[in-house]
Amino acid sequence: MSFSFMNPAAFLFLLVLPFFYALKKMALFSHINFPLTFADWNGFEFSWNNKFFRFVSAASSTLIFCAFVLCVLALAEPTLHREERVYTTRGADILFVLDTSPSMAARDINGMRRIEAAKNAIEILAQSNSGASYGLVSMGSEAALVVPSTVDYEYFKNRIASVSLGEMGDGTAIGMGISLAVFHLKKSLALRKCIVLLTDGENNAGEIHPDTASRLAAKNGISLYAVGIGTRGSVPLDYQDPRSGKSYSGYLDSSFDSAPLEKLAADLGGRYYGVESVAALSSALSSIAKRQEVAQSYYIRSIDTFYYDKFLLGAILCFAAAWFVRRFLLKELY
Repeated sequence: MSFSFMNPAAFLFLLVLPFFYALKKMALFSHINFPLTFADWNGFEFSWNNKFFRFVSAASSTLIFCAFVLCVLALAEPTLHREERVYTTRGADILFVLDTSPSMAARDINGMRRIEAAKNAIEILAQSNSGASYGLVSMGSEAALVVPSTVDYEYFKNRIASVSLGEMGDGTAIGMGISLAVFHLKKSLALRKCIVLLTDGENNAGEIHPDTASRLAAKNGISLYAVGIGTRGSVPLDYQDPRSGKSYSGYLDSSFDSAPLEKLAADLGGRYYGVESVAALSSALSSIAKRQEVAQSYYIRSIDTFYYDKFLLGAILCFAAAWFVRRFLLKELY
């Protein structure tokens, strides 16, 4: 990313300023006037005695100066240049299954709620690893597809932000979450397809057992990584039920057996990550993304953003402010 002026010759107009002030000092710029002499009073030219009006008068002159400089900058065509990769082949297809059960409201990931830490880490990963397709399944006692696999990272980010605690119920239906992810990944043409499960608990809901979902994923060539979020012991929790509107606050006895998740990930060619901090969570997701990297062909596209209109608008506002000050505060007539 770089910034430049497409028409730098326009800066020569700035030389007008010292030339103008030099001529003004030589008294070559004076208004045409017709003298009307009442007496030979030998007085001085008008000047403000009031400090406030002296300041306002100086401010109006400064505004005019700024307006002129902004006009020159606009004429110089300020432009921001950036380059982006446009992939011509498909990368990995990664579908996140995010636990949205109430326990994910626990604040033990560097003071953040578990779900917020997970959402932030997913967003950062998607923004920094272009080329792959990302999707999201929200999982509680039920599961629902929030974002189908997409390379529109801005849309993906906005949809993740809309995910809320408790929207899928109070349980943790890991089998249903994985099965739904498999259903949406099995027709993908990507060379690599994987599911990333982010949860803080064990399977305790749903009509599909995780082992059944695991066999379904293996049949369709889909790998799985499991991320266990949260610390052990008593952790603070505050949560508002989206259905009843009731608020809950207290402490959660955080403890779950990670062995089933470790086995699940190992059976599907992935691995299990236990995370207790933002850094560990980001590291885990980055590691998963690297393991799923696919060689892709691409070309570089240049994108220019022009800002001359912004500078021109600033100049107009400065001129308007200077006129208002002189006409209505200083009561000057032209």
